[in-house]
Amino acid sequence: MDKTKIALLVSLVVVLIVTCIHPIYPHEQYLQHIGTALLLIPLVVDLRKNRMPRAAYIGLVIFTLFHIIGARYIYSYVPYKDWAAAIGVGDASVFQGSRNHYDRFVHFAFGVLLFPYFLYVCKSLFRQKTLVAVFMAWLIIQTGSLIYELFEWALTIFMSPQDADSYNGQQGDMWDAQKDMALAMLGSTLTVLFFLCKYSFQKRH
Repeated sequence: MDKTKIALLVSLVVVLIVTCIHPIYPHEQYLQHIGTALLLIPLVVDLRKNRMPRAAYIGLVIFTLFHIIGARYIYSYVPYKDWAAAIGVGDASVFQGSRNHYDRFVHFAFGVLLFPYFLYVCKSLFRQKTLVAVFMAWLIIQTGSLIYELFEWALTIFMSPQDADSYNGQQGDMWDAQKDMALAMLGSTLTVLFFLCKYSFQKRH
């Protein structure tokens, strides 16, 4: 087993447990952790097989960490402005507007951090060539982002308006779903461009 991967997973589980102590929004937090459980599955499975590239594993761990933090505060109330001020990055005047943008950050991170994992899946599981795998990984991210937004829309049908808004974190923005998907696309596209530049450089040398 890879000791680095074990340390990362154990640290992630510790953070998960700590953030579940005295939950601020119990019902919403536990609902959010359905996603956490799904993210943990490939991390746990790979401990035995140890086939996932470390970059893909680290990206998946970091994204899961961001999601756990978002689940603790149900995204809409993550106090990143207070944290930034506490470490001297800036004060309230630096962050214009009242909207909490943590959810937008995580959608962008979804495109950036999970691209290496989906690239690994396409190459190892589907046996695709590199350039085809890159394109397919990019498509998987867009599809995953779309499916998640459809899931949030479905919640508005079966949950009360207040509970649905708390979970979805729309914060009154009617274009929230479109912006979230656009940010996931932007993050994955930038990552693809970086990967293609790296791939081209390696081919030449």
